[in-house]
Amino acid sequence: MSNTTQSSGIPQPSRLAGRERVVLFPTRREIVVDEPTQYTRAQLAQFAHLVDSTGTEPGTRGYLYRIRQEDIWAAPFDDVDELLAAMRSVLPRESPHLEEWVTAQWERASQFVLHTHEDDYTVLEAANENLMGNVAEQKLPENALRAPISDTEAWVNSDEVATVKRTLYEAGYPVADDRDLDTGDALEAELTASLREYQEAWVDTFLDQQAGVFVGPPGSGKTIAAIAALVAIGGETLILVPSRELAAQWREELTTHSTLTDADIGEYHGGTKEIRPVTIATYQTAGMDRHRQLFDSRGWGLIIYDEVQHIPSPIFRRSTQLQAAHRLGLSATPVREDDKEKEIFTLIGPPIGTDWAALFEAGFVAEPEVQIRYVPWRDDDAKNAYSSADTNDRHRIAAQNPAKIDEIRTLRGQHPDAKTLIFVDYLDQGEAIADALDVPFISGETAHHERQRQFAALRDGSQQTLVVSRIADEGIDLPNAELAIVASGLGGSRRQGTQRAGRTMRPVGNAVLYVLATRGSREEDFAQRQMRHLAGKGVRISETTISE
Repeated sequence: MSNTTQSSGIPQPSRLAGRERVVLFPTRREIVVDEPTQYTRAQLAQFAHLVDSTGTEPGTRGYLYRIRQEDIWAAPFDDVDELLAAMRSVLPRESPHLEEWVTAQWERASQFVLHTHEDDYTVLEAANENLMGNVAEQKLPENALRAPISDTEAWVNSDEVATVKRTLYEAGYPVADDRDLDTGDALEAELTASLREYQEAWVDTFLDQQAGVFVGPPGSGKTIAAIAALVAIGGETLILVPSRELAAQWREELTTHSTLTDADIGEYHGGTKEIRPVTIATYQTAGMDRHRQLFDSRGWGLIIYDEVQHIPSPIFRRSTQLQAAHRLGLSATPVREDDKEKEIFTLIGPPIGTDWAALFEAGFVAEPEVQIRYVPWRDDDAKNAYSSADTNDRHRIAAQNPAKIDEIRTLRGQHPDAKTLIFVDYLDQGEAIADALDVPFISGETAHHERQRQFAALRDGSQQTLVVSRIADEGIDLPNAELAIVASGLGGSRRQGTQRAGRTMRPVGNAVLYVLATRGSREEDFAQRQMRHLAGKGVRISETTISE
């Protein structure tokens, strides 16, 4: 049974706007918000990132935001005046000191530009002689620049374009890439789907920039927008994906939403090695040295990186040699747990996206109901086992708290007709829950054909509930999941939390995500951290303490 201790992490503006309190610390570039409205969260997400929550009990938390250089460089505004207007709309007062710093960071993003010389080589141009001499020439490796052209221009070694962008980014100067990129060997195709207005804006921005990452909530149509970009580029395309399942989904999406046929599309993974005008490869296979020919076998005009946060290091290294092609990443959350967002920004491109709250409000994506439920220990023996365990075992013991099975039964009873996914991180726990509920458990050990059969059964309604391991976190098309229950998670992984919530984000209908955390354990903090990225995007998060 649930205790009445329940609160909303993002109160409705009409009901609680008067309780919102915003405190600015301009010298630290930090903002603390108590009881933020959804509008405030949506605005803050445009130019700051959520760092932490304060308080220890439901209903007492505030939220700490910080503004970094990277946040300003990636802010989705046409000019700095629009950015400053957004800041002023939510901050309690104007801060000349902070606004001066923000303006300076905005201007840094236009101090260096790469463009194509009329003789078809790449030129690095600095805004002034001082930047070229004291920043570029001092920071870049000796072989990055072949020769000076003028006091503010230099000829770039074609093999070192990625190095130039990454080095100057690390020095605090993101480089605008205005080169004429290759369109590759011609590809004849037309789009057969209609785009929403925001998808058209994504594609237009990408075509203007020639590189970037579509960032939007699950269900917002990033794949269809990418197909529109593919058609607009009109060049042969290499699509890189995390899994074979996602490769099959891409094939289906391409043939459904464009005039491309199966004969135009090849797959490159496992036992299948087909290189065609549009080739879909898994990151694992493409990253192997013996498959280097995949990148050189055709004149690729566009490289698409799906679930871009998953790019392994070998693919990043190969991407340094693919800077002449158009590059497009897709992600609900480009955060990487190793904090290497700069690799995505410099080797693929800057984020291109839409305010999540705007999509929720417009009805394009249904905002899920997200609730963290704090579950008590089943008995004193389980609690004592946790208390006496070492640090490494404590997370596992809390994650596999047997009382969670009872809570899962309760939640399924509250949503008897919902198609349900139950996420676990431990195989033993997954098997125990599946046995208790008499439902299938799908893990990495499940045969590929059996996975496909069970996922299809959930999709068509012949199977109502599946217990799944991390393999279903992303890359599997389960658009009709109406209820998701997270029984255990990967520590405080922001990416995993967003992806699992994404399993309930659909254009229509109400969907619910429950995150179970054992009371009095570190799981409480892990659950809050997992949901932090969603909260920063304007998703309302509530919390409930379950009585013993």
